[in-house]
Amino acid sequence: MSEEKHHHGLFHHKKDEDRPSETVYGSDDAPYSSDTTTYSETAYSSGGPGAYGSGRPGGYAVETTDVVTATTESGVDYEKEEKHHKHLEHVGEFGAAAAGAYALYEKHKSSKDPEHAHRHKIEEEVAAAAAVGAGGFAFHEHHEKKETKEEEEEAQGKKHHHLFG
Repeated sequence: MSEEKHHHGLFHHKKDEDRPSETVYGSDDAPYSSDTTTYSETAYSSGGPGAYGSGRPGGYAVETTDVVTATTESGVDYEKEEKHHKHLEHVGEFGAAAAGAYALYEKHKSSKDPEHAHRHKIEEEVAAAAAVGAGGFAFHEHHEKKETKEEEEEAQGKKHHHLFG
């Protein structure tokens, strides 16, 4: 039983002996960069970094590379910004759906519970107002996403001629 792996907690935190002893981080010069660590099992040469007996677990060699997303001269990552607005648009859509469902639920409760009908009608109206607000937020984010896409196309040199608007 002591040799079995026990999973503790929600995220299965690893102990220090399961991790490489050295971590090399990339430069902080590039915006939106992240580090990627690659492990190679074929690095069993004698004496080199990551060789058998070098202190790394299992004799793995560690190779670190920087991953940089495409940015323009102004330093704006349009793809990331577009994904951000798309995510917020979906959040607004979900909020509108949830608030609308709650408004329908309160409308049903007001007819089933005549003793507290006034309270349920007020909560229905508040939920309906929240649904309209969330829908407006989703609409706003949809247009922000479209605007970001147009800015990206302009930055890449694609030209749009707005003839009718």
